[in-house]
Amino acid sequence: ANRPQHAPTTSRRLEQFAEQRAMAGKLQSMPFLTDKNNPIGWMVQGGIEFAADSRRLIQRCTKPDAKEFKKIAVACAIGFAIMGFIGYTVKLVFIPIKTSLLAAPE
Repeated sequence: ANRPQHAPTTSRRLEQFAEQRAMAGKLQSMPFLTDKNNPIGWMVQGGIEFAADSRRLIQRCTKPDAKEFKKIAVACAIGFAIMGFIGYTVKLVFIPIKTSLLAAPE
């Protein structure tokens, strides 16, 4: 009853495992798709690994609660403010330098 919503059930895991075995069987019938030394196999195997890693990441991710979200939002706001202040300061410093360098000598 306390199981998280994103955790797959045992029957769903068995279905996923059966799907993976079926896909592996199809790939075994075409050996160039499983050979990482072959450019096509390198692309296919890379895509399969990426999909597996992506699925694993999505299953482990959780939605932040209100406290965590607020902490992230405040940290981003502080970062924006600091970067804005640095940009404003640099602009203030370089305006006089630029005008003195570009001033036409008379």
